[in-house]
This record gives sequence, structure tokens and C-alpha cells, in this order.
Amino acid sequence: MEKKRLNLALLAGGRSGERQVSLMGAAGVEKALDSTRYRVVRFDPLTDLADIAASAANIDFAFILLHGLWGEDGTVQGFLDLLDIPYQGSGVTGSALAMDKNLAKELYRLHGLPVADWRVIGGPEPRFSVSELVAELGLPLVVKPVCDGSSLGMTIVREEANLRQAVEKALVHGGRAMVERFVAGREITVGVLGNDDPVALPLVEIIPGEGFEFFDYDAKYKPGATREICPAEVDEDISRRAREHAVAAHDALQLRGYSRTDMMLSASGELFLLETNTIPGMTPTSLYPQAAAEYGLDFGALLDRLIALGLEGRGRK
Repeated sequence: MEKKRLNLALLAGGRSGERQVSLMGAAGVEKALDSTRYRVVRFDPLTDLADIAASAANIDFAFILLHGLWGEDGTVQGFLDLLDIPYQGSGVTGSALAMDKNLAKELYRLHGLPVADWRVIGGPEPRFSVSELVAELGLPLVVKPVCDGSSLGMTIVREEANLRQAVEKALVHGGRAMVERFVAGREITVGVLGNDDPVALPLVEIIPGEGFEFFDYDAKYKPGATREICPAEVDEDISRRAREHAVAAHDALQLRGYSRTDMMLSASGELFLLETNTIPGMTPTSLYPQAAAEYGLDFGALLDRLIALGLEGRGRK
């Protein structure tokens, strides 16, 4: 007798600036999913929301492969909750908290996690004093949207004269900009896996290639633009602290299933949390799958584990 397969809706594409990244990742995920265990149907929330709702009774599980707004921010999670379709990763609250970099940093700080000082600029007619921001936070500064992903709208400002333009660039993405003290050092990212007792995966160091000032959109997705070292070559004390911080951030933001927290490691050995991703990139060579492979889960096994955690977290077998 044929083993029953799970009817899996793969949600990819969407409306955000990371649409193409989502579609590229979906191709790899669909290929890696075991066809003897899953019957996969693709849906694009940009055009297929009504089709998802109409098919809900026949969908056993949704694998969300949407990044940024309208996918990673709790909106699609709420839609699936209304349809009673289980999915991988965090629910509405955790997704929304992590997407809002300001709220996430407030929660990090509330839980004793280290962050660089910052200010938020926003409102219908955002007003701010360039000189006051520089006096308070110094130079260089990192300016980025409060709610967006893949470093879209982000600038490193090294001269006061460039700050206003950088803020205006970030405000285009959702109307709020974060101005953050720049931390020089090495960029580290740490994945977390699990529901009630999450564990940290091996560290990955991100080294943007020549011509890239930071890990921006092109550095993330242009082949060969960035070197990634897994496990990161840091001493055990730093590795331990980074892993502890990643799990603490995961818990502080009320996340489930998996997450990936980015942080900076200064020359003096201090760690500063930047942000937490609730739906990390999911190609076989993305940062999270690299760390999972080092941990002992190949790409197919990782996908199986995320689906199992999603079903478990929502009371399904």
C-alpha cells in the first residue's frame, strides 16, 4: 500500500523587494523535498491568495518561503492561521516583532542582550537634526529601514553631509528609518533550531568581497561576492556567547522552529546583536543550511525537521 504523502503548499514569490530571492529559493526547496513524503503544490501570494483559501481543506502543511514584508512579518502567518493550515517557523507575534528592528532591539536590551545605540526617525513628515544625531551617536552611522530585509535601503554613513540623503533613502521602505551607531568588526550569524528547547547551530562568519562595504543585497545574492566560513574561526568563549545570545534572542522575540540572528564581533571581543531573521534564506548554500549541514542535517533532512517542528508546534502529527 502506498504511504500517504503530505499535501504541502510551497508559498513563494510575494510582493516584497525580495521576491526574486524567494522564487530562487523555492526551486531548490521543491527539488530537495522527498517526493515519497510530500506532494508539493506551488502558490504565489502575489496572485494566489484566493486559490490558497479555496484549497485549504486539502492542504496539510504550508512551507513559507517568503522574505521581508507580506511574508516574514506575520501577515501570511495570520492568513494561514485563519485557514487552519499549519506552517513552519514562528507565528504572527514573533514574526511581527522580529521584522520590526526597533521593537526587536528594545526586546534584546530588555533581556540583557548587547546592542549598539540607535534612534528611529518616522511619522507622516519625518523631521530630524543631522547635527544632533551625529553628536549623540557619532560617525560612522548605519542607516536602514525599520521594517525590511536583505539590507534594502541600507547605507553606511561616514560623513555628516551624507546622513540626510541616507535617511531619506531608508524612509522610502515603509516610512521609518533606524540610525544606528556603527560597530566595526566581523559579521557573525548564528542559526537556532527547535521549539521548546531550541539549540544554536555552528557560527558562520560573513566576509563581503572586494568592492562591497557591507553584506548588502548584491553581496548576499551575487555568486562569489561573499566568502562564508562555517564554522567561524573564533575562540570558544566567543562562540559560546554568540550561541547563547542567539538562543536568548529567539526566546525574547517569542520565536518558534528556527531563526537566524546576525551580530557584529568587535576587535575587543564584544558582540552586538543586529537583527533576527525568522525565515532565513533557504537554498542549499544559504547561511542557515550551511550551519545546519555543519550541525549534521543535510538540506533535505533540515526541511523535514522544519516541517516536523511546524506540525508539532501547532498540535499536529
